[in-house]
Amino acid sequence: MRCPFCSFNEDKVIDSRTAKDSSVIRRRRECLSCNRRFNTFERVEINLPMIIKRDSSRVAYDRHKVESGIRKACEKREVSQEQIEELLNELEQKLLEHGEKEVPVAVVGEHVMAALKNLDEVAYIRFASVYRQFKDIGEFMQELQGLLKQNSSHPPA
Repeated sequence: MRCPFCSFNEDKVIDSRTAKDSSVIRRRRECLSCNRRFNTFERVEINLPMIIKRDSSRVAYDRHKVESGIRKACEKREVSQEQIEELLNELEQKLLEHGEKEVPVAVVGEHVMAALKNLDEVAYIRFASVYRQFKDIGEFMQELQGLLKQNSSHPPA
């Protein structure tokens, strides 16, 4: 592993630990040249399906792009990084279970919206407003009224 500080190519692993869900291994490393320490994360590479965009073009699934959209929706909300990671992991698991080599972007968007709806309703509305491309305040209000109607029929316990 190349040292991020001095670019030396040799290091030693000081500690290895698995993450809570056992899908990631965290390794603490020490450079043999400059003796500085750094972390690396190791995860299984999974071949997720290609995403079919609205214009019918195909792109590789990009976790960072999806995460960026979720982060923007969750900005200044009480949603932790762990919750976002869990949401992304669940999304990727659903995409794998889908079993297709290509998945429409709508499938990804609907999974994210469903997860955000359960996690944080404000983040859900923020994500939906961008994803569904509301054309006017009427469409936005319609989405809000649907959410309010759902909440009134399922009051908190």
